[in-house]
Amino acid sequence: MQDPLKTASEYHVPVLRDKVVELLMTRPDGIVVDATVGGGGYFAAMAPVIGSKGMLIGIDRDSEAIAHCEKRFADASADLRFFQRDLAHVDEVLDEAGIPVIDGFLLDLGVSSWQIDAPERGFSYMQDGPLDMRMDQQQGMTAETVINGYDEAALADLFYYYGEERYARRLARRVVAARMEAPLKSTRALAEVIRRATPGRQAVKTLARVWQALRVEVNGELDQLRQGLEKIYPRLAPGGRVVVLSYESLSDRLVKRFFRGETPDWRHEDSRFPVLSPYRFDIITRRVFRPDEEEIKRNPRARSAKLRAAARVAE
Repeated sequence: MQDPLKTASEYHVPVLRDKVVELLMTRPDGIVVDATVGGGGYFAAMAPVIGSKGMLIGIDRDSEAIAHCEKRFADASADLRFFQRDLAHVDEVLDEAGIPVIDGFLLDLGVSSWQIDAPERGFSYMQDGPLDMRMDQQQGMTAETVINGYDEAALADLFYYYGEERYARRLARRVVAARMEAPLKSTRALAEVIRRATPGRQAVKTLARVWQALRVEVNGELDQLRQGLEKIYPRLAPGGRVVVLSYESLSDRLVKRFFRGETPDWRHEDSRFPVLSPYRFDIITRRVFRPDEEEIKRNPRARSAKLRAAARVAE
């Protein structure tokens, strides 16, 4: 296994770093929470400008990410604190830290470069490894559990709704047929089934969609995101900002609707009649903010990033 305590650039390259810092660091003595701290890329940019009374709180589900950050920032002069927890329990972290109100909240959704490049984590179909895909290595459900345990209808729904895959039913049928011969335990085995079931040039995109669907399901990402946004809202000071980077349409849609004051769900059965929520924001990014070509050239994985930001309305 590779050493998780790698340099920041190897662990993950923060996308739109300067824009994120500009949006969040409006008060030098404020309190900012990065609830997907990963390798601490945004922390490294915010720590030098945080005031003596300010604080940065880093949260992540992945114990390796927390270990990395604790080592990386061990000698930092700023007040930096780290917690291994998931988004659904962000309020408990703030209670534990004795923080009633915060000024900024950051979410960099998706998978870090370290996780993608570690074969044993199973986040990439381009490398052979176990069908894992867990952000939190302590949880029980893995991608192998899903692929070998869900029935055909459930797999088809999973690929269709969470992967937005048009060949969902065909893929589910082929997966079930393949596992009847032998359980699918590796990324290579599953990728081969998907490739054989996908016509022509569609295979790469289909693989990406299937992996996305499995990752979202295994980690409960959409429900985690919804709960995290709902639970952080009461903790935001008036004018407190939320900045979210999404890399696929499901999460981006949920965030967009949350900022608009609609029920924070990833889709509506009838979007003409959205259900209003008690969350009130001034939207800062009227149009989604994306990396420019220069940044994409330096970091190709930034290509799909979408940044949205909003500030809580003073009541």
